[in-house]
Amino acid sequence: MIEISEDDFETLVVNALDDMPPALLELMDNVVVVIEDRHPTEDLFGLYEGIPLTERDMYGGFELPDRVTIYRLPICEDCVSSDDVVDEVRITVVHEIAHHFGIDDDRLHELGWG
Repeated sequence: MIEISEDDFETLVVNALDDMPPALLELMDNVVVVIEDRHPTEDLFGLYEGIPLTERDMYGGFELPDRVTIYRLPICEDCVSSDDVVDEVRITVVHEIAHHFGIDDDRLHELGWG
């Protein structure tokens, strides 16, 4: 397990978001990215909860923001170096943001992000 403080992990998530193409970030709509230590029942690196942009034809505008959660401890436990943590955070952020755009796990695997 790699020990990374909450603040340093948050910086990794912010950097992963900052590294995404600005045009893509501008298309994100009503989504919040949060960090938690771990999911209460599953061993996940990240989770997208919400209505993907591809399904928002019924979206009324009063919905709570979509939520992307990045789980710090499972990522740190799975990685063997700090560089691995940086890479896994970037992969996880991209993976979960892709769900916001309606890209499912099968397609992400085809694209090499799964």
